[in-house]
Amino acid sequence: MTKRTRATMFLTLCATAAAVTVTAVPPVAHVAVAQGTSVPPLDWHPCELPAGTTGPAGQECATLPVPLDHSRPGGRTVPVAVTRLPSDRPENRRGTLVVVPGGPGSSGVQRLAQKGAALQEELEGAYDLVSLDPRGVGGSVRARCGIPAEDRRLVTLRSWPAPDGGIADNTDRARRTAEACARGGGPVLRSFTTMNEARDIDRFRQALGERKLSVWGTSYGAYVGAVYGQTQPGRVDRMVLDSTGDPDPSRVAHGWLENMARGASERFADFAAWSADPAREAEGLRLAARAEDVEPLFLALAEELDSSPQDSTTPGVPLTGNGLRQALQNALYSDRAFPAMARLIQESRDPQGVPALPPDLTQIFSDEDASLMVATICNDVRWPGPRSGYAERVATDRVRYPLTAGMPANITPCAFWKDAPAEVPTRITGEGPSNILMLQSLRDPSTPYAGALKMRAALGDRARMVTVAQGGHGMYLGNGNECGNRAVTRFLTTGHRPARDTHCAN
Repeated sequence: MTKRTRATMFLTLCATAAAVTVTAVPPVAHVAVAQGTSVPPLDWHPCELPAGTTGPAGQECATLPVPLDHSRPGGRTVPVAVTRLPSDRPENRRGTLVVVPGGPGSSGVQRLAQKGAALQEELEGAYDLVSLDPRGVGGSVRARCGIPAEDRRLVTLRSWPAPDGGIADNTDRARRTAEACARGGGPVLRSFTTMNEARDIDRFRQALGERKLSVWGTSYGAYVGAVYGQTQPGRVDRMVLDSTGDPDPSRVAHGWLENMARGASERFADFAAWSADPAREAEGLRLAARAEDVEPLFLALAEELDSSPQDSTTPGVPLTGNGLRQALQNALYSDRAFPAMARLIQESRDPQGVPALPPDLTQIFSDEDASLMVATICNDVRWPGPRSGYAERVATDRVRYPLTAGMPANITPCAFWKDAPAEVPTRITGEGPSNILMLQSLRDPSTPYAGALKMRAALGDRARMVTVAQGGHGMYLGNGNECGNRAVTRFLTTGHRPARDTHCAN
């Protein structure tokens, strides 16, 4: 992802929107906060970012020691990488905003490198901006299961069924991955949980000397933010939950995965309309004369690739039907990915073509990254066991949502996970301060609108929701809706929210 330019500010949120005000708190003094155990001061230094990544001027990094087991604060500690970007306009500063990355598996250090400059400009220096790499990510404590390389590609980490819908290979892979994690992961891997990330955020708050944090969480990070607000309501100033899933504690993670089938189906209409637009003709990217013809074309191509994978520009990595389906899931997150997806389809339809695969399809994830992707979702909640009817659910899902071919309903390593979740997932409720603004697209491929409505219902009067009448995932400063951006910026800088749930036009 590249840096986003500042969205143009409008004079008002919506012509008819009334507003309520969340009482602003004065700038927070930087004083130490004792909470059971002392938190050592952070040793800030310039960040060493991955090659090819450039952060905003002034971004700093540090290492925060956190308890491996928060119920034993005097025991073993593990390192968590943290980052900050101080306000560039101290006279406007009102507090500290923690940017919570998505995933599980996204880096907060890189997220701030990508978004920090745009946030500084958009919020006009109202906050020091901070973030962290959750356990298992980037510069934080890592763990590895010993997952074989062939199981560490995205199309194998995601459980795509066989061309005929069979799940025998998926079941074998899920079992051996869970067994590898049981053997090799150890207590560090078992500590990769949503609740521990929320606790680590509060430990970070203490180290910063802040009484309260404001929060912007996106995707899985929005769920982390909601859990933090539920468990530490007195520590949250203003909270933005961007692109949220169903918080039902009995279905955390596996419910989100299942919902992706519906999300992709609803979102595909945007890609179909875009790729059938006559404007695509000059670009060589028009896939069909009518939008309704794009889905049958895509499904037929994926089926053809199921039986005859196509050589690609990456030696040894052919384009399969499931590879094409996975590329589509990635592309549906943002309209900016539509041209590359249409080009991949065009190249794949050409008998003489050699498609260039997106990097997500060609890379082999590191053992640490693959282990983290598996562990957090398996550690949070007990999934249905291996004999609970996965094959039947996959068959039903393939018929109802052919674009995802049963993957969201399929078996994962969590079905074989050896360790029971250490804690009951947090139930999100309406108890707590009314200081939350939700931002949601109407056609989200990953956290569909129906799931966000369940989060909204759970939060009750604590929240207001702004729905953006477009598609995409991760809306604030990410998918170009000025009305939605304006709502969030106004809330974070002034405390004003719409008096009731509202909609933004595309």
